[in-house]
Amino acid sequence: MVDLLRRPRSGRLGTAAGFARLVAHTDPVALIGIALSISLSVTLDLTGAASGVESLLAGLMGITISLLVDSLARAERRFHLRTLLDGPPWLLTAVPEVVTGTREAVERHPGTRVADEARRSFERFRAETEQLRHGRIVRPGHDYQDLLGATRDCVREMQALTNVMPRASGELSWWRSDIGRHHWTVNVQARGRGVRITRIFAYATLSDELEELLETQRKAGVRVGLLPAGAVDPALHVNLVRWDGTACWTAGMSAHGEISENRYSVNPADVARAGETFQACANLATFLD
Repeated sequence: MVDLLRRPRSGRLGTAAGFARLVAHTDPVALIGIALSISLSVTLDLTGAASGVESLLAGLMGITISLLVDSLARAERRFHLRTLLDGPPWLLTAVPEVVTGTREAVERHPGTRVADEARRSFERFRAETEQLRHGRIVRPGHDYQDLLGATRDCVREMQALTNVMPRASGELSWWRSDIGRHHWTVNVQARGRGVRITRIFAYATLSDELEELLETQRKAGVRVGLLPAGAVDPALHVNLVRWDGTACWTAGMSAHGEISENRYSVNPADVARAGETFQACANLATFLD
C-alpha cells in the first residue's frame, strides 16, 4: 500500500508533465488573470495597503474570475468542436480516431521517421480535404475511376476534347490501352441510354489509324469534330470531359504528353471554364456530320 502511494502518477497535477499539460489546456487569458491576481494579493500585503485577509480575498476573487473566464472559454471550444463534428455518422466516428492515432504516433515515437511520416500523412490528408472542400478530386495518372464513373452516371450530354498529337508514347496509344478501350465501352453504353456525345479530336496528322478511330466513334453515334494543330491557342490543347454541365474532368500532362494526374471537379467555376474551353474549340472544329 505504501508503494502504491509513493508511485508517481503520470498525468497528475503533482508531476511536471501533468502541470505542463494543465498549463497547455488552460486559456492564456485565465493564466494571465491568475498571475495578476496573485501579484495583486502579494503587493497589497507587502505594501500594507490592505490587511492580510483583505489581500488574500482580493487574490482569491481575481483567481475565481479568471477560472470562470477559463471555464467559459472551454465551454465555447467544446461547443465549437461539436458544431464542427455535426455531420454524417461515419465522420463523427472517424475524426477522433484519426486525431488520436496521429497524436499517439508522434508522442510514442518522438524524433523518429514514424513521427515525421505521421505529420506528412496528416498534411497530405489536410491538402486532399481542402481540394474536396472546393469540389475537386485529384488522383494519380493511372486512376481513372472518376472518368469512368461520371460517364456511367451521365444522363443527357457529354462533351469531350481529346488530343492525339504526336508524343513520346505514340499517337492514339491511350485509346489502344486497356483504360482507353474501357472508356470507349462506357461511352457506347452511354449512347445506348440516349446520352448525346460530342468529341473533338485535336490532331497534327490525319493518319489512317486516326481516321479509323473517327469512323468507329461516328458510327456509334458520337458527334466527331476535327481540330487541326495551330487552329487554336496551345493553351486550349487539353484533354477534358464535361458531363451534363455539372461536372468535368481534366488531365494533368507530363512533359512527354502522358497523363500524370486525373482531376475531377463539380466546382461551378471549373465546370464553366471547361465549357468555355470546349466551346472555343468547337467554334473552329470541323464536324463529320
